[in-house]
Amino acid sequence: KRTNAAILQVVGSVIEGHNFDSALVASVDAYGRQGATAMMQARGYIDLLVPRGGAGLIRAVVEQSKVPVIETGAGNVHIYVDASGNLDEAVPIILNAKTQRVGVCNSAEKLLVHRDVADTFIPIIAKALALANVVLRVDESTYDIVAGLNGGNGIEGLDMQHAVEEDWDTEYLALKMGVRIVDSMQEAIEHINAHSTGHTEAIISEDYSAIEEFTKSVDSAVIMVNASTRFTDGGMFGLGAELGISTQKMHARGPMGLQELTTTKWIGYGTGQVRA
Repeated sequence: KRTNAAILQVVGSVIEGHNFDSALVASVDAYGRQGATAMMQARGYIDLLVPRGGAGLIRAVVEQSKVPVIETGAGNVHIYVDASGNLDEAVPIILNAKTQRVGVCNSAEKLLVHRDVADTFIPIIAKALALANVVLRVDESTYDIVAGLNGGNGIEGLDMQHAVEEDWDTEYLALKMGVRIVDSMQEAIEHINAHSTGHTEAIISEDYSAIEEFTKSVDSAVIMVNASTRFTDGGMFGLGAELGISTQKMHARGPMGLQELTTTKWIGYGTGQVRA
């Protein structure tokens, strides 16, 4: 509440400095949840709501609102390591995407690895994630590879458990990651489209045709190629201060800046014309 009040004071002073009323920007903090609910019901008074927060808040606004809403936020974000992927590059990308800031919607939550490179890559990335204190929820194939390392002793310090079906749909927002081995890129695409929240996905690959197929077939707002998912951000995309990440398809999708807050008015000038 104090942070919001301080921000409003700064914004208000700038607005007044441009000869506008500072009340153009206001807070409903004083009204608590009832104030938020009233905004959702204020059809005819509010043009648009953009919820920023956890999945529960976003779901509540989408389900209860009588005014237009841009759905934002929830990020069950995937990284797919292709058979052609540069494994040396993949490690820092995955670590950055998972650990650089864990409680945000563009942090990676799931890792899919092509079976052709799984025996080589899984031990490497599992050790790197263990050193970063990341807990793993893994499928049977991944579990068998890691558990069989070091004479059956696994990786020292790694907290690894069998994944349950619920894991594949969970946005952890914590030092936790789901890992699964896939037999093909098509299987990875199908898994992502079935479990993703449509926020951001990444592919690690050196195969141009695979990259093109992945970027074409994965139905998410942002696809990163050989780069961290943490780049999905309004500032990183050159949009200025970010309003949010839209996971819907109309009208704004992906990072939203000032342009996505504006609308269009059409004006037709005539001299008596009528349509034939």
